[in-house]
Amino acid sequence: MKKNNLTEFCLGGMAACCAGLFTNPLEVVKTRMQLQGELQKKGAYIIHYRNSFHAFYTIGKTDGLLALQKGLVPALWYQFFMNGVRLGSFQIFDNLGLTKDHDGHVIWARTVLAGATAGCLGAAIGSPLYMVKTQLQARANAAIAVGTQHSHDSLFKGLSVVFKEHGITGLWRGTTAAVFRVMVGSAAQLSTFGAAKRYVVKHKVFPADSVLNSFLPSVCAGMVVVACMTPFDVVSTRLYNQPVDKNGVGLIYRNLGDCFVKIFSSEGLWGFYKGWGPSFFRLVPHSILSLVFWDQLRLLHHRVFHEHSD
Repeated sequence: MKKNNLTEFCLGGMAACCAGLFTNPLEVVKTRMQLQGELQKKGAYIIHYRNSFHAFYTIGKTDGLLALQKGLVPALWYQFFMNGVRLGSFQIFDNLGLTKDHDGHVIWARTVLAGATAGCLGAAIGSPLYMVKTQLQARANAAIAVGTQHSHDSLFKGLSVVFKEHGITGLWRGTTAAVFRVMVGSAAQLSTFGAAKRYVVKHKVFPADSVLNSFLPSVCAGMVVVACMTPFDVVSTRLYNQPVDKNGVGLIYRNLGDCFVKIFSSEGLWGFYKGWGPSFFRLVPHSILSLVFWDQLRLLHHRVFHEHSD
């Protein structure tokens, strides 16, 4: 039985949600570390989070263990919609043959373009959820607070406050950065995963039914994603979390370009890699889990419905 488009979206979203349950604490740590020392030179601010492990300990001790799952609700909805659209769209592009030539051979450049396009669609749709997620994850006890602290404490309140104060356009503030972030990450992830999986399957590195055929390519994809996406991830976090005036205009950064310039001027090149540690520990497992769950869910769906149709 051939999967329809809605099924592809749902399988992609479910896979990402499964991964998000495990990696959200790392997302909280990453967000805090990316906001720490915002637009300040090294040594000019108090360091609350020295590294990933210290951040876990500090957040758990000061805010409580449950604080490590802050923003989980919008995070899971974001994963479902963003990655549902991203992974689902990519698979549809692949099913339509848009990533292959006339002889059925995969073309790397087309795979990159398909991944970037799918990422763009997913990021645009999930942007309001990512904004609220970021703001909730930044909320902390005053003793360890970094970045702008927003008053809302739930997904519904966050969306309601933004909509009431800035209208529908306010919900999509920061989308430009999110689109670039996910486009770069998606293009790197899906093209690397596809190329690596074709290699291990072609050379029969593992048995045909082994989950390692998904796992090893996922590891490769995750490492590439971290290297390519982290600077855009930092910029995206800063833009989403910054305070705005009554017209919804950012009080710290005017736009994507202004954010890049200010971070580089104040924090140097390393400013774009703040939170690199938790970003790595979060993105690599998340990429692995998402792609493995996605691959296995698609295989399970095929087995169940193929056998049913027979």
